[in-house]
Amino acid sequence: MADTFDLTVIGSGPGGYVAAIRAAQLGMKVAVVEKWPTFGGTCLNIGCIPSKALLHASELFEEAGHQFRQFGIDVTPQLNLKQMLAHKDDTVTANVSGIEFLFKKNKITTFRGTGSIPAEGKVLVTPESGAPTTIETKNILIATGSVPISLPGIEIDENKVVSSTGALAFQEVPKRLLVIGGGIIGLELGSVWGRLGAKVQVVEFLDRILPGLDSEAARQTQRNLTKQGMEFKLSTKVTAIEKQGDGSVRARLEPAGGGEATFAEADAVLVAVGRKPFTEGLGLEGAGVALDERGRVRTDQQFRTNVPGIYAIGDVVAGAMLAHKAMDEGHAVAEIIAGQQPHVNYGTIPSVMYTSPEVAWVGKSEDELKAAGIEYKAGKFPFTANGRAKAMLATQGYVKILADVATDRVLGAQIIAKNAGEMIHEIVVLMEFSGSAEDLGRTTHAHPTLSEAVKEAALMCGDGAIHI
Repeated sequence: MADTFDLTVIGSGPGGYVAAIRAAQLGMKVAVVEKWPTFGGTCLNIGCIPSKALLHASELFEEAGHQFRQFGIDVTPQLNLKQMLAHKDDTVTANVSGIEFLFKKNKITTFRGTGSIPAEGKVLVTPESGAPTTIETKNILIATGSVPISLPGIEIDENKVVSSTGALAFQEVPKRLLVIGGGIIGLELGSVWGRLGAKVQVVEFLDRILPGLDSEAARQTQRNLTKQGMEFKLSTKVTAIEKQGDGSVRARLEPAGGGEATFAEADAVLVAVGRKPFTEGLGLEGAGVALDERGRVRTDQQFRTNVPGIYAIGDVVAGAMLAHKAMDEGHAVAEIIAGQQPHVNYGTIPSVMYTSPEVAWVGKSEDELKAAGIEYKAGKFPFTANGRAKAMLATQGYVKILADVATDRVLGAQIIAKNAGEMIHEIVVLMEFSGSAEDLGRTTHAHPTLSEAVKEAALMCGDGAIHI
């Protein structure tokens, strides 16, 4: 008789691999099913990690060409795209190899192939070649993530018309790049190729970029990116793309509300209009696992589906499609299966966009607080008044903290700055403990640091900052 596992995880992305490792730490016998040659899912292989490698490298290239002279460093940078892409690939290899090491360290059994659920307590693994294997398991975790959304009538060939995957692997810098979608993925990857020499135009169906972000922060971010050479065409949709004989592409643009069409010529098009849950081939209908109206797996507050012993987390369930959200859910679901009582506080999950400057936010935006009728006060401090930012030539942006008028409890925050993604976490921790703006304003911050702007913004919620 085959061994029975305590937990079988389908998918080894951030949510899946964290759940597997945590379950193994808690003494469970764990199996992971992965159809890709390497572990780590979209994030490590074709998402978060490789994109950040290119974002960092392209930002250094931009700084070398434009800012170094102000620091007294005279150089003329030359782009070696082949080496930049090799750095990206090396970064991916190091990270996915790390997951493989952790699986071995924690004695996690791996199965290569596509996982499906033929019945409760069983996972069928179908490899690319060879006979399928059936795993007997007490619990099943669906952690299959998401895939890019395509547009009707527009074929993604990952050559001239690409998803985020293809945009990470251009072998030469496109002279003209058309980005469909003004969300995080489109703006990050658009900024990479813009720094390396592409003329980037962003087409967004809505009348603003970055829906969900505080509207003031979104406007400031658009201004920053416009100064960097990025063009924006809002309230516009792309209805067709034609490949031209000279290797270029021609996109048909129409006003979102209807009207006369115009055309845009480009050398490549990035389709970045969002992602959707990936449930294809899982056999969920046969297993009786319920989906919601958007194709996401329905779960309760303990990540349980309607079928006993089957759980789901990450991009395949409701909520923000963020790797760290999936990781927290993976950590929690393993502890729940082990009989513990963890929780995930969705009100304090931060978001970060890794453009230059970075944009980070957590909690409620001003738009959300106004819509909910919550009385709040806003403390805002610009980096033009921060000594470290001046020394680094990094004065773009600000910190804005939103606090409840009656209790002073911090309800949300936005940071636009170099290293904003690192600075947001002190506000996350404060909010996790229901802290006030006064608590933050009275906390000592090292001088000189960019993080002093967080303290000053908190003071702005009271009697006022010191340095403005």
